Amino acid sequence: MRIANLPAVLLLLSFLAAGAPVAADGAPPVVVELYTSQGCSSCPPADELLNELSERDDVLALSFHVDYWDYIGWTDPFADPDHGRRQQRYARRFAERSVYTPQMVIQGVYSEVGSRRDAVLADIDRARGAAPTVPVILETGASDMRVRLPATPGIGDAEVLAVLFDREHRTRVRRGENRGQVLRNRNVVRALMPIGVWDGDAAEFRVPGSWTADHGGVCAVLVQETGQGRIVGAAWTRLGEPR
Repeated sequence: MRIANLPAVLLLLSFLAAGAPVAADGAPPVVVELYTSQGCSSCPPADELLNELSERDDVLALSFHVDYWDYIGWTDPFADPDHGRRQQRYARRFAERSVYTPQMVIQGVYSEVGSRRDAVLADIDRARGAAPTVPVILETGASDMRVRLPATPGIGDAEVLAVLFDREHRTRVRRGENRGQVLRNRNVVRALMPIGVWDGDAAEFRVPGSWTADHGGVCAVLVQETGQGRIVGAAWTRLGEPR
């Protein structure tokens, strides 16, 4: 039986069995990406907003630490050049003249200064009303994680991405603009890997256990329109918890 034909209540139960939080109406979470740096004095307020969003079941909040502020005195231990490159691709899509921190990207569609709470919350509400959304069903096992996507009309080609993140880190910053502060960062992205391209038909993808074992933490899966466009589906689950 094709998943797309299951009653909505059974589809919601599939989400819950996969360990992925869902909104009260069973919709996939809205994805919020924060581009931040522990070396940036403007970032802590945005980090706190991201921390708050990470507690919501209807939001998948991800903290992407960039390395382009490391030169001013503090090397962010979670920074990755790939995060800056992802942010640069967004900048080209949004016709922004440069990248900056803190920036929040909501559902791959909206861009806001990460500390502008009211604007970010309004964009989350706007993104929730966008259609279509794709149920992402995760099944974790001893050797790998499987990602199942039901047939979804109206979807063009999309990239399926696995994202590994740690739930929380606290860091005492000893140099740079935030010297002397203890920063609390939630949902800190540690690795991102494309696992396939999806054309809207029912499909299954695999996240190899060898990759997750190298990183640990929590694994999210994003389904994002080709060209780093709109995110049309997302889910996450804690690793090492077979379902």
